[in-house]
Amino acid sequence: MADSSFDIVSKVERQEVDNALNQAAKEISQRYDFKGVGASIAWSGEKILMEANSEERVKAVLDVFQSKLIKRGISLKALDAGEPQLSGKEYKIFASIEEGISQDNAKKVAKIIRDEGPKGIKAQVQGDELRVSSKSRDDLQAVIALLKGKDFDFALQFVNYR
Repeated sequence: MADSSFDIVSKVERQEVDNALNQAAKEISQRYDFKGVGASIAWSGEKILMEANSEERVKAVLDVFQSKLIKRGISLKALDAGEPQLSGKEYKIFASIEEGISQDNAKKVAKIIRDEGPKGIKAQVQGDELRVSSKSRDDLQAVIALLKGKDFDFALQFVNYR
């Protein structure tokens, strides 16, 4: 019997982020409390740029964007937002979307699987993902439950379960 396996990845659907950004921009343009404060949100290369004329307003723009991401099922752990910076008369926040599991984080996850997971589980780092394999599908389900119970500072998805 062949081993069963699944991959642990940290990916974000770019189109969903784009949709959340567009929804946030629409809400910001229509909301009364954002009138006359120069509030905006848009892509700036690979980063997301949020602007307003006060620190409180730019933080409110970030809050609107975060709520739209949550509604679209995107983990806020994938969003890396900076602190508000004063630029001329505008406050700006740059945010980026983090993807992929770093080597260090992959090693941490593999160590947790080895130490706390069922015996006979193999975890291999493959680029920016982690492949977990075992002869028993029940053991793989136990590993998924174990990892869902942990609180990592990055988003995890489980794909290619076979």
